[in-house]
Amino acid sequence: MIRPDTDSLTDFGFEKVAFEEKTRRVRAVFDSVADRYDLMNDLMSIGLHRFWKGFLGTLARPARAHPCVLDLASGTGDLLSVLDRAIPEPACRVASDINYEMLRRGRDKLSHGSRFTDVFWIEADAEKLPFADRTFDLVTMAFGLRNVTHKDAALAEIRRVLRPGGMVLILEFSHPRSVSVQKLYDRYSFGVLPRLGRWVAQDEASYRYLAESIRRHPDQITLKRMMEEAGLARVDYFNLSLGIVALHRGYRL
Repeated sequence: MIRPDTDSLTDFGFEKVAFEEKTRRVRAVFDSVADRYDLMNDLMSIGLHRFWKGFLGTLARPARAHPCVLDLASGTGDLLSVLDRAIPEPACRVASDINYEMLRRGRDKLSHGSRFTDVFWIEADAEKLPFADRTFDLVTMAFGLRNVTHKDAALAEIRRVLRPGGMVLILEFSHPRSVSVQKLYDRYSFGVLPRLGRWVAQDEASYRYLAESIRRHPDQITLKRMMEEAGLARVDYFNLSLGIVALHRGYRL
């Protein structure tokens, strides 16, 4: 039997799949959960995702008075609402996501508020952004990086589209610092999340993938190093909820 070359495979949760298959399967996951995505976020985080995104908003202080802002993996637009309060007069706002269905729901959800009529909604791959070099003063990404196939490529693209002095904020599930917290978190992730997915979203498999993808995501120090290797400077991070989530910050100098 011919064994596949492991260098040509990547993680899809705990599975090993071809790179192009991961992109297709991640898109299918979010197509499946789009209808109940916001409700499931509230249920599975017990509302804590609002605190995590709010903390990102407190750090969203671009150097320019009227910045251009790009929100990657924007999904249903929750972070846009946070950034709207943090940055009241941006020069431009772009919401981008690889998944059309999620992006459409975000646009529909926020289109009822006149504050969001100037947002550009763009379906795009974070690994190949359709923007010119040095366009944005702030790039944000909340709970999207772990789903990217080539994370190093996405980080390089983020640096490319940032202006000198620009900031990136990446919010993502991470690795608890305490062994006891990690054990409790594992029980919740693999015991409760898939059941919630089955009962609420009628999709147990997608939420099992969610739990698995978190375990495959780089830990805090590794992601910090990856950001530095992509050319970002002054990289630091903040552990939230005992390290279950981490917010990484970096700059293009």
